[in-house]
Amino acid sequence: MERRLGYAAAMDRRFGTAPSAAEIEAIARASLERLPEPFAAHLKDVVLTVEEFADDRTLDEMGIEDPFELTGLYHGLPIGEKSVDQSGALPDRIFLYRRAVLDEWASEGETLEHLVHHILVHEVGHHFGLSDADMHALEDEA
Repeated sequence: MERRLGYAAAMDRRFGTAPSAAEIEAIARASLERLPEPFAAHLKDVVLTVEEFADDRTLDEMGIEDPFELTGLYHGLPIGEKSVDQSGALPDRIFLYRRAVLDEWASEGETLEHLVHHILVHEVGHHFGLSDADMHALEDEA
């Protein structure tokens, strides 16, 4: 509970109220627009969604008990693994989990824009099948 109180205090100090899902989505979309080619061209069909928390099924499948531990998730098949056999599949999706993002933001002290960008680049990296080192290089370039 102590962590949640810190979260509320940080939101009141910086914004008066916590940023909405729409505000976080706007930050994420601006971040996507900053990604360099050839990455940007391959992200047009990826659906970006901001939800309050990951659903129970997702958390269970990932073995996560505390929903505050999951700030983002890529759901789909990495580009290098796609084939024509997957036609008709749901589009690739990137989820950002607002409450978990805000909780991390309050505890880390970095800007919300930087944190959302960091999470988004990590999830984009999964779309491309990138390693963590490649993701850090992409983030530094964007």
